[in-house]
Amino acid sequence: MTGPSSTPRGEKASRPGITWDTRLVVVETVVPDDDADDDAPTSRPNRATRRALARRKKDHRA
Repeated sequence: MTGPSSTPRGEKASRPGITWDTRLVVVETVVPDDDADDDAPTSRPNRATRRALARRKKDHRA
């Protein structure tokens, strides 16, 4: 049974003529939203946001 070598080996050089080619490919597609109005918000603020806004309004009344 052999254990790990005490002398680390460096990376082996690749064979001559072999290179890695990296290509950037765009895979995103923009889908137009036909159903939404531009004036109306798409969703309600979450509970934490609604409570923070209510707190802010309450503080400004005093």
